[in-house]
Amino acid sequence: MSQAIMDKVEKTSIKENPPKFEIGDTVDVHLRILEGNKERIQVFTGVVIAISGSGSKEMFVVRRIVAGEGVERKFPIHSPRIEKVEVKRSGVVRRAKLYFLRGRVGKAVRLKERRRS
Repeated sequence: MSQAIMDKVEKTSIKENPPKFEIGDTVDVHLRILEGNKERIQVFTGVVIAISGSGSKEMFVVRRIVAGEGVERKFPIHSPRIEKVEVKRSGVVRRAKLYFLRGRVGKAVRLKERRRS
């Protein structure tokens, strides 16, 4: 009974066309940022290292290097603040979670590119 009610509530917050991407893809996440009474789009570019959850609670983690430091940010897929997610390139991976990239620096962080025909 309660699960059926939760499903109905979650359906209202789920996007019709969620963005399509996979683990290892380099993506641009376009976010709506509110500054005072103005709204602008900010782009966060990085590699998707994890996807977790399901339904309206589905999240993905994007990692990038800024000034030599690793920065990770976790985004809800169905958030109304996310304008769009663009896939820049796809990486060849054999893992569901790419947490091993945290311990790597320089060229070792790069993933082989998956060629799509």
